[in-house]
Amino acid sequence: MLRVAPAAGGQSAAKRHPAPQVSAAEELEEDAMQDLIKEFMAQKRFAIVGATDDTKKYGHQIFKNLKSRGYEVYPVNPRLKKLEGTRCYPSLADIPVKVDVVDFVVPPEVTEAILKECKRLRLSRVWLQPGSESEAAIAFCHENNLKVVHSVCVMLS
Repeated sequence: MLRVAPAAGGQSAAKRHPAPQVSAAEELEEDAMQDLIKEFMAQKRFAIVGATDDTKKYGHQIFKNLKSRGYEVYPVNPRLKKLEGTRCYPSLADIPVKVDVVDFVVPPEVTEAILKECKRLRLSRVWLQPGSESEAAIAFCHENNLKVVHSVCVMLS
């Protein structure tokens, strides 16, 4: 029989710091997400939907971060012609190559609309930055066999 010796104050360590309860399903989901992140980061070409010239916004920071790490980055913003010397595209369909990952840095309602373009263009890897995702967007990805990473920032990967 295993006994836990009481710590100072008479409480066992388990009572003072209970381990968080994680279900087997949550562990599987976390493992699957980590596998997708590895797969996505092993790709070469990223489209950044919502890239911007506003240096304070994540759409700019993600663009610079991925470029500095050696990725081919295709900014998508219908209001910009260039971003730091890189041609900006009005839509995913205007990019002259097939990108490997579409990274979203736009409000959820814009994400939901552009996901339909991803499906039409057969762009199967979608990264929804925190703030760009919604339950409807995630469900659309699952229902249409689009691989989706969400709730984690690409710059942390």
